[in-house]
Amino acid sequence: MSKKTDPEIINQRIAALRALMKQNGIDIYVIPTSDDHASEYVGEHFKSRAFMTGFTGSAGTAVITMEEAGVWTDGRYFVQAAAQIAGSEVQLFRMAEPGVPKVSEYVEDKLCQQGTIGFDGSCMVAEDAERFCAIAEKKHGHVKMEEDLVAQIWTDRPSLPKEPVFLLRAHYAGESTADKLARIRQEMAKKGADSHLIGSMYDIAWITNLRGNDISHVPVFMSYLFLSQTKAVLYAFYENWTQEVMDYLAAQQIEVRPYDAIYTQLADLAAEAGTTILLSKAVINARLMACIANCEVINAHDPSELMRAIKNDTEVANTIEAHIRDGVAVTRFIYYLKTNIGQEPMDEISAADVLQKLREEQPDYLDLSFDTICAYGANAAMMHYSATPEDYAELAPEGMLLVDSGGHYLGGTTDITRTIVLGPVSDEMRQMYTLVLKGHLRLANARFPQGVSGTNLDAIAREPLWALGLDYRCGTGHGVGHILNVHEGPNAFRWRMTDMFPAQELIPGMITTNEPGFYQEGAYGIRIENELLCVEGPKTEYGQYLQFQNLTYAPIDLDAVEPSMLTEQEMTWLNDYHQQVFDTISPYLNDKEKEWLKYETRAI
Repeated sequence: MSKKTDPEIINQRIAALRALMKQNGIDIYVIPTSDDHASEYVGEHFKSRAFMTGFTGSAGTAVITMEEAGVWTDGRYFVQAAAQIAGSEVQLFRMAEPGVPKVSEYVEDKLCQQGTIGFDGSCMVAEDAERFCAIAEKKHGHVKMEEDLVAQIWTDRPSLPKEPVFLLRAHYAGESTADKLARIRQEMAKKGADSHLIGSMYDIAWITNLRGNDISHVPVFMSYLFLSQTKAVLYAFYENWTQEVMDYLAAQQIEVRPYDAIYTQLADLAAEAGTTILLSKAVINARLMACIANCEVINAHDPSELMRAIKNDTEVANTIEAHIRDGVAVTRFIYYLKTNIGQEPMDEISAADVLQKLREEQPDYLDLSFDTICAYGANAAMMHYSATPEDYAELAPEGMLLVDSGGHYLGGTTDITRTIVLGPVSDEMRQMYTLVLKGHLRLANARFPQGVSGTNLDAIAREPLWALGLDYRCGTGHGVGHILNVHEGPNAFRWRMTDMFPAQELIPGMITTNEPGFYQEGAYGIRIENELLCVEGPKTEYGQYLQFQNLTYAPIDLDAVEPSMLTEQEMTWLNDYHQQVFDTISPYLNDKEKEWLKYETRAI
């Protein structure tokens, strides 16, 4: 995991924040994990919550009162968060666990009558800000969101990112910006919106067919996009952009203006277009919402969110090719581990470096799609573990290594996890590995009627574990962006429905990961992940059926499989998949690698 911050330093920062809170008449200060665009992963400039608490995971919210300091995060990060905040006054609130209040419930309970809640309105999405405003009103109190108090403490804060962008050409994008804008404007008209404000950098990159580098491993750029039926205005840091990009945007009739100018120009733009503006309060920040207080707001998902989730034929074809190239890299990596473990020194970092080098050798490689999770032994029980030069494990010819990784290619984005046997494993580990494999195979081979959501299908993957009273504290799968964020909605496999994650029917063209797992704290972790493309299946008297096409090709380690636990159908599925892996990947391997792969994909 990331280097642990000295607990005393964390306590000093909290004390400094409390002094500022007192000066500003604030009783409770809330620090989300967010940038101005509600991004999942944020640039270094926006890691205020990590700075204040020491917890570096990608999801979480900090709440500081005059007496207490807490951080809320989900099950992926329980182990990591507990370790990183240990010794400081920060308390861990394990989200969705029995008896643990939600952030809003905690704030309401702790806020005194006529008290004041504070937060940075630029980094707080509007729907959360409204929730805190309602709490303050209930307590006859106030909200202050104009000041970023953390910025006054964080004296060496990294600057805002302003990287160049590049054009994703038509033979990779598959649809022009003009056509995308036309489709969005049709949806605006259907909803009765005169204008549309887009704050999601994923959507803006998809609409404009531009990709950037303002977030590590997420090829997007800091921007807002305002649309009316006749106007498109892109607010961005464009100073370093090429003339080719500027000419391209001009040809698409997109006007480019300075990034920060949106806060002074939005009200006039919205008034000029009409009275009704479409936006997502789950994305647009509270400071921007204050600029359009006089507008009628249609609060809904951005139309482009669903559009970009349904990949077009060009994107699908390119993604398939990207997965073959990625599969070659991952297969060669597994070969390297299996044939060299115990023969040469290896650790979590050096192994991840080998995998990255193998990816870099592939045609059209751009970048990793996220920091590689290379976790040995007990470290694999932390779902989003990250080794550092200060904290990593040596590999030995025993136990299992979990490697969750992916790449961005000009053709598409990959995300794959393999749990690799390095030597003898216990009977318990074999049992758990096989249960995870059973769930993976069942979901990959599911057939279901049109209209079914990932919420419906999640239980298929969990059932082998549920039958024993076991589970894992995360979703089974997420949508995958096309050279965007590796995590994408609205499609997902998760049984819990929330306002943020409502049930979304699966539609042909959607790509979703299939990654059940099991995590035994302090001992081991197991995950097997492929990407699945939703495609049409047979049509019967009961309607159109859908199914999945595996996109990911790399061997699933048979050394931890207990065949007696698999049904005949599950063994057939596994053997068929491994035949596909061999047929797809072997033409790119040398003779030794090919011979090894033949054995690794043997029928059982």
